[in-house]
Amino acid sequence: MDLHGAFHVYDTTLRDGAQQEGLNLSVADKLAIARQLDGLGVGFIEGGWPGANPKDTEFFRRAAAELDLRHARLAAFGATRRAGVRAADDPLVAALRDSGAGVVTLVAKSHDRHVELALRTTLEENLAMVRDTVTHLREEGQTVFLDAEHFFDGYRGNRAYALEVLRTAAEAGAEVVALCDTNGGMLPDWVSDVVLDVIETTGARVGIHAHNDSGCAVANSLAAVAAGATHVQGCINGYGERTGNADLVTVVANLELKLDRHVLPEGLLRESTRIAHAVAEVTNVPPASRQPYVGTSAFAHKAGLHASAIKVDPNLYQHLDPLVVGNDMRLLVSDMAGRASIELKGKELGYDLSEDRALVTRVTDRVKEMEQRGHTFEAADASFELLLAEEVEGTRPSYVDVESWRVITETRTDGEAVSEATVKLRAEGVRYVVTGEGNGPVNALDAALREAIGQAFPEVAKFELIDYKVRILDQGHGTDAITRVLIETSDGESSWVTVGVGANVIEASWGALVDGLTFGLRRQHR
Repeated sequence: MDLHGAFHVYDTTLRDGAQQEGLNLSVADKLAIARQLDGLGVGFIEGGWPGANPKDTEFFRRAAAELDLRHARLAAFGATRRAGVRAADDPLVAALRDSGAGVVTLVAKSHDRHVELALRTTLEENLAMVRDTVTHLREEGQTVFLDAEHFFDGYRGNRAYALEVLRTAAEAGAEVVALCDTNGGMLPDWVSDVVLDVIETTGARVGIHAHNDSGCAVANSLAAVAAGATHVQGCINGYGERTGNADLVTVVANLELKLDRHVLPEGLLRESTRIAHAVAEVTNVPPASRQPYVGTSAFAHKAGLHASAIKVDPNLYQHLDPLVVGNDMRLLVSDMAGRASIELKGKELGYDLSEDRALVTRVTDRVKEMEQRGHTFEAADASFELLLAEEVEGTRPSYVDVESWRVITETRTDGEAVSEATVKLRAEGVRYVVTGEGNGPVNALDAALREAIGQAFPEVAKFELIDYKVRILDQGHGTDAITRVLIETSDGESSWVTVGVGANVIEASWGALVDGLTFGLRRQHR
């Protein structure tokens, strides 16, 4: 990767985005999201703060062995050394050095009042902290970016000092100085003026890190680029604390499609919608239907004038072809909705549907009908492949014939709750009746199902449930609400996600569990 010449698309979902209220990512979640972001073609993925956060330390340890990134480089985030301590002796700087990340992004105070009140040190010592830390990490062979925290507010209060922080970092070897609108209060024209001044005054390579408190994070990012910034930071789906960070997909799509700036590898912008929705399933945060470019409503049209015009020429009521971002036009009362998505997904899974319009229509209608009942296939590729195989091959892939299942939960006198599940099924001509116990009804059901199928197909012993997510879909119905469950299963080499929907969490979980084992067996036997 040419760090000097290439435009930088820098994602900070795993660090800054994870600070969103109610969003809690496991290490497995972070690894899964990193793979998705790499599929989008971002240049840098900020993995977290090793040393300060045990989970982030573990992420970098596992990433070295488990992530095979094709496009992105991992960046470790951390702070400049502490006041009065040599960078080489600071344990948090050592954690950055030892993280295995080739890129380190240092956060530094560029607001004089923050230096004096938050760091409780002098302005001169803060400059020394920046200089020493950047120099040390550069001497250790790492590329260094600097996040100038609260830069715009600091610039307004003490322009000379804010610029001196940037100049110090650049002279010490920082590849980029990213101007952070940490409080999110800037407007586009203000950002343009400041970026122009920074570039003319310091000569440094400038980046932008915008928050959305004024509703202008995307516009501010674009204004910075127009003024000369060549490094843009943001989060997938606009995640982040308070009102979020700049939505990276929206920024990139505008740069590529409106301003003719080629900032992603060729063709990967088409993955935007799929990846944005897949990440939303991992985070368990419902995707915003009205999100620009990738929202399910971004290219949706109701019957009447719009629909009539679009049948003649789709561009009459769309600002671009939704396929360029992997989305699809939807006429809400028409059978046209979803065809392109089905064909693209089918091709990805090894099915060429382009010559069979009847099949595409059948699959499209079925997907629409199932989504109306609560299913989602954006992140549940395995369930969609089973559905597609059923339509193409005329029968649903199955290895067992389930007679019945039931779950009983009891609370014992010692206060411990124990669940017991019984599964009756036939496999390979043999009837199995198996009872399993667990610390909850789904755990017990999983144990019983796995043991029953395992007697006929021993290979399921290596299947492991590695993630489980529940979402209540129509919360207004209270305890009578529809439930959706997403289950990720692994065979030790790869993983797959299945979806189940039901009137309760146990029924929904059963559907996802059966699909998960069925898909795994189909993959083994195929």
